Amino acid sequence: MSSKHGPGKNILLLVCLALLCITGAELLVCRFAAPELFERLTAPVTAAVERLHSAGTALLEEAVQRIPAPPEEEEVPVEQLAGAPALENTRPREDPTITEFVQRGGEDILTGGNVEIVYFNQGEEPWASSPYGPDDIGGYGCGPTAMSMVVSSLTGQTVDPAAMARWAYESGFCAPGSGSYNSLIQAAASAYGLEATSWTDLTADALTQALASGQLFVALMTKGHFTSSGHFILLRGLTLEGTVLVADPNSRERSLTAWDPQLIIDELSRTRSSGAPLWCISTIASIP
Repeated sequence: MSSKHGPGKNILLLVCLALLCITGAELLVCRFAAPELFERLTAPVTAAVERLHSAGTALLEEAVQRIPAPPEEEEVPVEQLAGAPALENTRPREDPTITEFVQRGGEDILTGGNVEIVYFNQGEEPWASSPYGPDDIGGYGCGPTAMSMVVSSLTGQTVDPAAMARWAYESGFCAPGSGSYNSLIQAAASAYGLEATSWTDLTADALTQALASGQLFVALMTKGHFTSSGHFILLRGLTLEGTVLVADPNSRERSLTAWDPQLIIDELSRTRSSGAPLWCISTIASIP
């Protein structure tokens, strides 16, 4: 239904539109002919627009800040209960000229490889019964024991498994009833002046090239020749035949055995949290 006042309203709208056009045209002319007058006329409008813009920006920033950040994904530890590995080791020990245990300065030294390792075994006293949080090092302390070997071998500062386990527990890296969170490796390295960098080229060729160049690795292994669950070991060098020398914190026998690099790659843990399953250890000074 049409309103009887329709034509009048249309005329009013046309008049308003004409006034706006005329005013706009006058302002445009004024801008170039009398810029000072133009500034005085438009200053209140410009200021109001700027205030609205500032208020809108502040509201937007406040709204963004109130958006809750997505919760960090909780790291799930890999079971690391010490015990017999799933697969039996049938490889012979290496010749003592390649690697052996020697006593030096009251410490067990594992010779050969890229660096002589100050060796600790989590299953031997006094470490086996030493606490790792509510657990003991003998059962769940492969992580602290591996890092005690790394720190003691590379820094010249002897940090035994009990001291490392105490630090790891107090720093929140102990996973009671499971072992250690993977984040222990990078945190412990950093705490003692080292750097643990995640190694992502998980191929036998890349591993052997890195070991041949003098690198030292911490590896998280899965079910196989080193463990029936999860287990931290060190990869410490190559033999002339291209096999890998390790330092196993739960086995002297496996520490004196050289391993096929493809077997090492195949038995790395499938987890990828906190840089796992392979970390390259460096001193801070050697990092470009």
